Amino acid sequence: AVQPGICSAATTARTHCMGAEDPNLLGLSGNEENPVRHEMEEVAAQVGLDAILNVVSDAGGRPAWTGFGHFVRAHRAGVLADDELLTATHDSDPSVRRRAALIAATRPGFPLHTLLGDGVSTVVEAAAWAAGEQVTVDDDVITVLDSLATTHDEPLVREAAVAALGAIGDERGLRAILHGCNDTVTVRRRAVLALAPFDTPEVQAALEAARGDRDWQVRQAADDLS
Repeated sequence: AVQPGICSAATTARTHCMGAEDPNLLGLSGNEENPVRHEMEEVAAQVGLDAILNVVSDAGGRPAWTGFGHFVRAHRAGVLADDELLTATHDSDPSVRRRAALIAATRPGFPLHTLLGDGVSTVVEAAAWAAGEQVTVDDDVITVLDSLATTHDEPLVREAAVAALGAIGDERGLRAILHGCNDTVTVRRRAVLALAPFDTPEVQAALEAARGDRDWQVRQAADDLS
């Protein structure tokens, strides 16, 4: 690699700062045509990089695609377009669908409905996490997350849904978060932290109860929000 790679620490640090300073920070990830990527490609062009071997792995870490050629074109050829990602959400292999959910976290506005309704809990858990990373989601997603947080059989899914509702910060998700404060210990830990965006009498009562929880991490989370 040229940048980062053989470049100086100052050049690499400046590249990282470009991403942090961009007002569309959340939109950079997953978008191949972004100013940080362009800066890296400009540096590569100046030093005379001719070609790259681009390798895309599958969910198991095995090479799924390779491309060799001009460093910009070979990179773009390996980027998954939204329509291809949408196709992956219907793949017969749940590991592919889960990887699609993880990638969707970097695509604001990418539809998560199919993944949130998946029959495999690990896929649903990843989709719920993606919703929290997207932050801005449509009303239907909030409704589904509410249902997952309160009724799904798998604690891992309920935990992810509660965390996502906290990250989104919509008041319509508060009921499910409060419900999570009385769930299993792993869900309670997430639920208490998910109360951070809210300030209502019900929230204060839940935090007071959490300070007396038998689990020290739940108690610590409640204290941290005090």
